[in-house]
Amino acid sequence: MCLAKAYVEKDGKSNFLMSEVASIEVEGKNLTLKNLFGEKKEITATIREIDFVGSSLRLEVSGRGGE
Repeated sequence: MCLAKAYVEKDGKSNFLMSEVASIEVEGKNLTLKNLFGEKKEITATIREIDFVGSSLRLEVSGRGGE
């Protein structure tokens, strides 16, 4: 199974957001992350990197954006 850990980067700092991310729904700059257990997190961000080998997802928020 390919589940990822999501991290949010803002002002040069990386913070853990969610583990076991199974899907991402994109609507403009609004992202809805859903994990294996049905938990959802919504964030206004852009996807910077998806690393399938490392099972990680890097999101970036700028200015006032974010959770």
